[in-house]
Amino acid sequence: MKWSKHRRPIGVLIVAVLLVLSSLGYLSHRRPPLYPGDIRGSVTVGGLKRTFIVHLPAGYSGNKALPLVVALHGGGGSGFDMERLTEGGLNRLADEHGFIVVYPDAVGKHWNDGRNLSRYESQRKNVDDVGFIVALIGYLVGNYHADPRNVFVVGMSNGGLMTYRLACEVPERLRAVAVVGVSMSTNLYANCTSNVSLPILIILGTEDPLVPWDGGELHFGPLKLGKAVSINETVSYWVKRNGCTLNSGKVYLPDKDPKDGTRVWMERYSHCRGGADVVFYGIDGGGHTWPGGYQYLPERIIGRTSRDINADQVIWNFFAEHMRDK
Repeated sequence: MKWSKHRRPIGVLIVAVLLVLSSLGYLSHRRPPLYPGDIRGSVTVGGLKRTFIVHLPAGYSGNKALPLVVALHGGGGSGFDMERLTEGGLNRLADEHGFIVVYPDAVGKHWNDGRNLSRYESQRKNVDDVGFIVALIGYLVGNYHADPRNVFVVGMSNGGLMTYRLACEVPERLRAVAVVGVSMSTNLYANCTSNVSLPILIILGTEDPLVPWDGGELHFGPLKLGKAVSINETVSYWVKRNGCTLNSGKVYLPDKDPKDGTRVWMERYSHCRGGADVVFYGIDGGGHTWPGGYQYLPERIIGRTSRDINADQVIWNFFAEHMRDK
């Protein structure tokens, strides 16, 4: 191992990052306490026991079909980590507006999102995560009276890539999707042949240190994690697929927190087939983070968290806007 005058050896840096992750619970096998209203559950898919956390809204009775939000965690995390990333925001909105949230767990803490990376168990073994999510939706429809007409998926990072995959392979099961912190992988971009219109909201920071804005190698430090197309190519794909003909242009939102180092703009593509709008939020100066959420690692590693918008509220507003029988 070589040392330089100004740099620590990369092995030491990786160990330091792992220690930080471990201290945050991302590498811990300890089961944290449940949020109020949470229930742990499991289903068996492809011979594997798959686990999840369900948050039932306040006053839940099981007598009325409720919208369902499937929230997919990022790589190295768990369903509970997704709850923590949002700081319980989706749960509070569920209590307020009356919907169910489910936080599934990936095999080996990584989703089989189609990048085909051998370093991750789920991708190396080609775990059927699409089948898992479909089975989970069926389980919640059958056991908790989730509304099959109003199923929404949101994912962060690796969970976002998995969301794109679901939108490509089982769009008929979904009412709308949202992705935070990633553009489409090159594999999926080249092989997503569906022409089913599906409303989608995408959020990405211009200074995300893991996901290159203009496309290229996804990476965490020296670790190469597959390639992604640019955010412009990603948005253009969905605009074309949904047949959108009207573009709002780039509209900057109020700078609610001038100290956070970010500015947010929104682009809306409308007049789409079936009302399947495409909405993009660009976070100028934003990192690999959840706007308004938990800064799960220091800025020097993952970049800034914008406080100008709250991703939970923005995403739920988008889902509610596209809900059947509102």
